[in-house]
Amino acid sequence: MTQLRSDSPPHQPEPEQPARTSTSPFNHFFRIAERGSTVGREVRGGITTFVAMSYIVLLNPLILGASADITGAKLSTAQLTTATALAAAVMTILMGLVGNAPLAMAAGLGINGVVAFQMAPTMTWAQAFGLVVLEGVCIVLMAVSGVRERIMNAIPMALKTAITVGIGLYIALVGLVSAGFVTRTPDLAHSTVPVRMGLNGHLVGWPIAIFCIGLLLMIVLLSRGVPGAVLISIAVATVLAIVVNGVFHVTSWGLVTPQLPDSLVAAPNFGLFGHIDLFGGFASAGAISATVFLFTLVLSGFFDAMGTITSVSDEAGLSRDGKVPGMGRILLVDGAGAIAGGVAGSSPNTVFLESAAGVGEGARTGLSSVVTGALFAAALLFTPLAEVVPAQAAAPALVVIGGMMMAQCRRIPWHDTDYTIPVFLTVALIPFTYSITNGIGAGLVSYVLIKVCKGRAREVGWLMGVLAALFVLYFGVEAITAALH
Repeated sequence: MTQLRSDSPPHQPEPEQPARTSTSPFNHFFRIAERGSTVGREVRGGITTFVAMSYIVLLNPLILGASADITGAKLSTAQLTTATALAAAVMTILMGLVGNAPLAMAAGLGINGVVAFQMAPTMTWAQAFGLVVLEGVCIVLMAVSGVRERIMNAIPMALKTAITVGIGLYIALVGLVSAGFVTRTPDLAHSTVPVRMGLNGHLVGWPIAIFCIGLLLMIVLLSRGVPGAVLISIAVATVLAIVVNGVFHVTSWGLVTPQLPDSLVAAPNFGLFGHIDLFGGFASAGAISATVFLFTLVLSGFFDAMGTITSVSDEAGLSRDGKVPGMGRILLVDGAGAIAGGVAGSSPNTVFLESAAGVGEGARTGLSSVVTGALFAAALLFTPLAEVVPAQAAAPALVVIGGMMMAQCRRIPWHDTDYTIPVFLTVALIPFTYSITNGIGAGLVSYVLIKVCKGRAREVGWLMGVLAALFVLYFGVEAITAALH
């Protein structure tokens, strides 16, 4: 696996030969050689990213399908699966072709819960997806006007680095939780510890064993600089899981049971496509509630994507002085992802943290995103294959990549008291609250507060002040809504 930065620890593989000629269509369009990559690395990275995030094809339908709208209607799992794969395929390919970045897109976790459990019970599904489309329109307008890029550039480099570190902890925690290595303490009345290792503080069962084997194998292969280490580890762990499940008939795998499907092909169901009502939600839920929902969608989608784009691009070595080349196009595609998610019926689509897994395999250009998107398109017909890879086989990639992103800590000016607490809050609250937006908001508010209290408000700038004020509203939105009612 290629190290992500030139000053990373010296465990690097022998470099693959770059594209032999600049006249290669792939190399010319995606600038593969210019970014120090090869077609093989891009393809490998695209496959790895898909494997790491393919769970969304199953998980998003489970979340959206678990709720009913104001009329009591529930969504079809088959339709949701198709909508999820369709939107992910289209938007990830667009990100590759337009943004030329190794960033994959799909229905965002967390925000789909807002759509399912907060919005849908107050309106119809068509109206909820209509608000999702309006969110995308707002973000696209900010991207086209340049406001979104200006906001990203206004955030100090130390806080951007803190976002990367916090997201590293976040995706590592996501991997540990999805594998069952870390679990929630069920009875907090008798314990002050919110999480624990395994079940009852012990690692028990074959699924955990598969995760540990996959993680250790990945660490060994990475340390020896084996090309494709992440993908090889996931494949070996998946095969081992299938064998173990076939022999011992394990029932504790979680969302995906590793077994060969009865059929490889299933016809897609496009029943949700285009069923949207743009403004009906304001009548059903009330103008205030619908506006709060829209504000939450925009703010969460805006800053979740900002943090992910910044951190993954930085890990890929694409950032220059804290800025990402082609950021305007990347942000435009990301905003369009919310529109596509609403139109398809899969909730807002955004850049996925699991893109870091592909970057860890050497992905540096949009070709890897095209590969990932093509695999999502194939998933429209081969959805049964998504049920083969268990979380325990894919989760080690998130843990390892999260650990590598933590290395960015060395770039934070810990000696500067203007940044110490804001950086800490950003890094800590992203994983502790399971929200990138919460961490960014806490960091920005505390940073602006420190500068103002020191009499150095002019160093902050008006844009950062506005952002801090918006985040104060974001954190107090429930209290404000209650007061207005």
